Amino acid sequence: MYDAFISHIQQSTLIEPNKRYLVACSGGLDSMALAHLLYTAKIPIELAHVNFGLRGDESNGDEEFVRNWAQDRSLPIYIHQANTVEFASKKGISIQMAAREIRYQFFEEIRSKHNMAGIVVAHHEDDQLETIFLNLVRGTGIEGIYGMSERRGELIRPLLPFSKAQLVTYAEEAQLGWREDRSNASIDYKRNKLRHQGLPALYSLEPDTRQNLLQSFAHLKDTGMAFSGLFELWKAAHVREQQGISFLTYKSLSNMPGVATLLYFWLRPYGFNSDQALTLSKSLGAAIKPGKLLRSATYELCLDREELLLYPIPEAFTELELPFGTPSFKLPEGEYHLIWDRLPKEIDWNPVNAVFDLDCLEYPLQIRSWQEGDRFNPLGMQSEKKISDFLIDNKVPLALKKEVKVLVSGNKIAWVVGMRISDWAKVGADTQKCLHIQKR
Repeated sequence: MYDAFISHIQQSTLIEPNKRYLVACSGGLDSMALAHLLYTAKIPIELAHVNFGLRGDESNGDEEFVRNWAQDRSLPIYIHQANTVEFASKKGISIQMAAREIRYQFFEEIRSKHNMAGIVVAHHEDDQLETIFLNLVRGTGIEGIYGMSERRGELIRPLLPFSKAQLVTYAEEAQLGWREDRSNASIDYKRNKLRHQGLPALYSLEPDTRQNLLQSFAHLKDTGMAFSGLFELWKAAHVREQQGISFLTYKSLSNMPGVATLLYFWLRPYGFNSDQALTLSKSLGAAIKPGKLLRSATYELCLDREELLLYPIPEAFTELELPFGTPSFKLPEGEYHLIWDRLPKEIDWNPVNAVFDLDCLEYPLQIRSWQEGDRFNPLGMQSEKKISDFLIDNKVPLALKKEVKVLVSGNKIAWVVGMRISDWAKVGADTQKCLHIQKR
């Protein structure tokens, strides 16, 4: 196995012989075989061990064993004695999750402090198969069968192509010592139950079951990666971005196979789950009801008339009061400057700005979000119009409607901010002074 291991790390460039690595070492067979392989290959390594304090004298025995092994070979070793039960209680997580968090946090602290090239862990082929099946049980989809990667950030897994049986044979031939964790024999944990009962039963179906599973998962992983690449091309062609909103037309999804999967891959970075994507895909096949919403923790998806709109959930807007003479104010979309002065030489007709007859306004002015039932008479019209109808006429997307603000004078709306002032507030031949609001 040694030659195969050296060939693998050289071809994959997972480990470079001129760099130093931190090896996670529990004292069990897997990590002792890994440490011995790297040490024999003369790779510069240092060891890290976490004593989780969960098995009393046995945990202390593991620590002593790893410490002695490192000292016998003059290898630096870092030991962390953790109160795992207390940590889990404070975090409100399981003992297993707590141990994982403690372990990797400690490893990264040491790696970063000593500027090492990576953290090397002893996950092997059997661990990979167990992980894939546990992912499938959890319903993680096609990416669940990817399993663990050989390198993820600073974490390196050079033993993934090698089975537990190969590691056992190597350890015995090298006359390695190791520690047995009695909890690994228990079937109280899902992984152990799968390891000792589930997978052996599956492997017994056919002589080649194990190898066939590995090949099938490799093919599925390749298929999944091909889909991911094609999805990115489809997304670039059909999803457009404008004013912080992502738009996807229904036409882009029509007659497409696997619509639920397309939607899930698009929406999952924004916190949506596969069940929401499936529900959405089914609703697209029925009569679309504009205004329907789906939400994640931070994003909102709106079904408009002809397309889907994805945008961050807007923060609640607090009404602003503008006393006479206020120099400026801020809205989420930008800052506005107010000029209280005589009539300008030229009227500013830019709709994002506004010019009012100062004497037509009542103070203080207010800026608030528009509400259902609000009405105003747009510039150039003598009759009132519902703001909801005005927004529809101006083809304002549903997602942006919520962001629309109005400037209120007395009980009347003087301006739909950034769009149109009211006709009654416009400057005229008799205007002496005006209020000029400019967006900066």
